[in-house]
Amino acid sequence: MREQEDNTVVELSRRAMIGLLGLGAIGTVVSWPRLTGADIPGRGDDALTVAIFGTATDAAARQKLVDGFQLKYPDISVRIVAIQGQDWSTFFAKILTMIAAGNPPDVVVVATEGAQLFAEQMAYPLDEFVQRDAAEMQEYFDDVHPSLIEAFMYKGSLYQLPDNFNAPNIYYNTTALNRAGLERPADHWTVDDFFAVAGAMKKSGQGNFLPYFWNNRLWGGVVPWLYVNDTSFLTEEKASGGDWLWKKFYPNEKPRGGGFLWQNADALNDRTVESFEVLQRMVSEGLAANPAQGGGNELVALFSTGSVGMTPAGGYWVSGLKESGFRNEDYDVTYFPKMRSQRHQFGAAGYAMMATAQRKDEAWEWIKYCASVEGMRIAHPKPDSSITRRSLNDELYGAGVGPAHWNVFYDTLDLFPTTAPMPAPPQQAAVESALLKNVVSTITNGQSGVRRGLETMQRDLELALKGR
Repeated sequence: MREQEDNTVVELSRRAMIGLLGLGAIGTVVSWPRLTGADIPGRGDDALTVAIFGTATDAAARQKLVDGFQLKYPDISVRIVAIQGQDWSTFFAKILTMIAAGNPPDVVVVATEGAQLFAEQMAYPLDEFVQRDAAEMQEYFDDVHPSLIEAFMYKGSLYQLPDNFNAPNIYYNTTALNRAGLERPADHWTVDDFFAVAGAMKKSGQGNFLPYFWNNRLWGGVVPWLYVNDTSFLTEEKASGGDWLWKKFYPNEKPRGGGFLWQNADALNDRTVESFEVLQRMVSEGLAANPAQGGGNELVALFSTGSVGMTPAGGYWVSGLKESGFRNEDYDVTYFPKMRSQRHQFGAAGYAMMATAQRKDEAWEWIKYCASVEGMRIAHPKPDSSITRRSLNDELYGAGVGPAHWNVFYDTLDLFPTTAPMPAPPQQAAVESALLKNVVSTITNGQSGVRRGLETMQRDLELALKGR
């Protein structure tokens, strides 16, 4: 039996690494420090091991969550293991190292970027636990929008209970808007309206002011401009199954299927070309800069000093702006403008149970507690992310911290019910690399260069998806 378990661990590690690395030929490289048995926290300990993406400080911040859990379950000891990395891909690679070393965690925080990788290769479906505790779980599902649940369905099974999410909305500087003689954009403004607002901001701006600033990344980069045009860079399908969840917990919803599938490249469809032409126009007219690489931390400074008029960001920005001294009235938030639709993208996160976990019942109790009102309230004491529970999201942002229209964060799901997770197949790391490496060249070689750039992107995406 032990030999069989060891073989399972090795095979999971090998297969998942293939999915994570995707195709090295298109530039996806993942590296991580070597971990031996002596290097791994908690080896030989019977505690439930929970791996999070973060620092020792982040782990310490979860101690109140552990304390609350152990008041309810005093016989289950919990160890939080913080794992640092540049991004989610490096975090996932380090989890794989722990698996290969024979000491996998029992539970792992997984964001949308890795949800399907883990579901296909490493995670254990929660179906049996959710159905067993259906009476208790109904309250959670009643409080959480079904789109957030659907994001963690994969081939008919549910793998995570999301506890936070962020949809990229348009943050705007109210001083820049007022200086241009404009009022808050209407909820259902259009891309033409966006260009009019950006143009007026540019005309009234001073120095190096930019009407729109964005980052070249999967979340909040190109994808929102594709989604509002009812398109993407990958084909979108739905897996079969999932009726066990939808009919039980969302009986008034039309069954949504067994989760998203992104299996083919689609960078050359007419709507994708059209969206990239919009971005090319923004840059060529000086309304937006070439997208910056990496995360958006530098945007807080640019936005809070008035150098940027509009930028995509989510609820997680509220705490950062407050800490930088930006007053609530100095900014506000609205939806992405409409093209063929106003469908938005979002990213979410929650705890996944590992298939190799020896303490699955205990792992489920931890996941369930973290999805409870008490658990979420402890884990998210300030508005550093939107909360999947509608009631707690209202409680968090309705406390006087944040923009006047903070309700936009959750209303994005309610007003635009087709809003969906960003495309993140099991080969997400390679797919994202194929997308991002082609964005700048596609939008900076003139209008005639858009299709040529997308032809290269299509080729790279097809190669990346062959890693499945």
